[in-house]
Order: sequence, then structure tokens, then C-alpha cells
Amino acid sequence: MGGTPHVRGANTRNKIQSVALDLFVELGYEKTTMREIAEVLGITKAALYYHFKAKEDILVAISQGLGGPVDELVAWARTQPRTLETKREVLRRYSEVLMSAAPLFRIMQESGAALRALGIGQTLNDRVAAIGELMYEHGASVRSQVRISDALASVHFGAFFLPAIEGDPEEKRKALLESALETLDSSAEEDL
Repeated sequence: MGGTPHVRGANTRNKIQSVALDLFVELGYEKTTMREIAEVLGITKAALYYHFKAKEDILVAISQGLGGPVDELVAWARTQPRTLETKREVLRRYSEVLMSAAPLFRIMQESGAALRALGIGQTLNDRVAAIGELMYEHGASVRSQVRISDALASVHFGAFFLPAIEGDPEEKRKALLESALETLDSSAEEDL
């Protein structure tokens, strides 16, 4: 039974993050208060403050949670040969990760200054740079490397714009990925 409070605490933190993320998206990050988060959760502000001292702490925790899969992807890719198939798999997995991070992207678009102050944007940039480094090969032509950049940018920045396109979210993600993979494949043709 000694592990129960820890699990309960972790579950509470996760629930707080989930509710806060929904409110940040619905109301806007700046307009959401700790009081509103506590009210939706049905807990006291004191209970909320026990887990998070400020909404900034909640947003940092959300960002770290969504960034974990990117860190795992980078770690996996570093153990793989830099083949076209590995690059294709990196783009596939990154596309899936970005789909789950879509709410955070929406907050980033609307609250860029607040996120910069928390360092979230820099952390995201560092993760994207790490993925980019895994995609390039020494000795590849400039055109090939530019096409790889295009493919990665398509998956990354396309995730920001997909909500504006009508249709099923998964269908849109797959269409974006397909386009990026075609661009990636053309990078390999450049160096043949």
C-alpha cells in the first residue's frame, strides 16, 4: 500500500495537466486562472497549489510530457543507420507525436511571449534541431539536404496549419506525412 499515494499523486498531476490544457486551449493561456482550473477539477485552490505553484508550472509539465516522445524518438534514431528507411520512420513517428501535441501548438501560437519566458519554445527548437541533425548526411548534396529540410519542415509546421483544413484529423495528418515522404524520397534521388 506504500505506493498508493504516489500513484494517486501522479494521477492527480496528470488530471490537473489535462484539465488545464483543455482550459488553456478553450479560454487562452493568459486568461485561464488557477481558480478556474481548481473549479473544473472540483478541488480547492490549496490542493491545486500542492501539486503546482503556478499555471506556468503546469504548462512546463505539459510541455515536458509531450516532449518525452520526441526525446525517445531522437534516442531511437541515434541507434539506427542513416538510411532512407530510417529517415522515413523518423518522419512517420514525428508526425504521430506532433498530432498528440496539437493543443500545445495552438497555445504556442496564441501565447508565444509567455512560452518564450518559460523556455518552452527553445526546448521545442532544440528537439526539432536534434531531429534535423539525424536526418542529414555528410557529403550529401545541398539540394538533397534542402529537400530533407523541406520534408521535416512540412511535417513540423504543417501540424500548426492542419486545424484550418476541413476533414478528419488523422486523414489530414496522413496526407501531410505522405507529401513529406515524397519530398524525402526525392532527396535520395538527388544523390543518385
